[in-house]
Amino acid sequence: MFEAEIPATDIKIAIEQLKEKYLTEEYSFAISATNGGFQFLTKPAYQASIGILLKQQSKKRLSTSALETMAIIAYKQPITKGEMEQIRGVNCDYSVQKLLEKGLVEIKGKSESIGRPLLWGTTDQFMEYFGINELSELPTLKDLSTEDNVIGEEEKQQQE
Repeated sequence: MFEAEIPATDIKIAIEQLKEKYLTEEYSFAISATNGGFQFLTKPAYQASIGILLKQQSKKRLSTSALETMAIIAYKQPITKGEMEQIRGVNCDYSVQKLLEKGLVEIKGKSESIGRPLLWGTTDQFMEYFGINELSELPTLKDLSTEDNVIGEEEKQQQE
């Protein structure tokens, strides 16, 4: 069988053309860059309807404890379960097990510390689940902080 090499620029041009094509209202999906590749994803305007049809809401929802554990793993990886529990202050067995079942975390190796505990990290499925290409796209503390004078501004509005 004949295999031809296609220049990367041609591929990029074709992807951009497809992206533009699927941005029209004729399509309920679009192409999105995810985890170093591309995916067809439902446009936000259609997500609720399709979510109801496929019952994705119940399948994909993570508990608060699982989200907390997931955040710790994502930001601190590779990390041991003991380190996770030290940060959260509670046992993480159940949360780690659920994240493992959903394919969002995986064992990355063993620590060199006493007892050689397992090291945990995120998977490619984690990147897809949260719609990011690389871990550097995770929000920083600065992204999550609010303005300093919110209370002062509220007081001014109440006085007016």
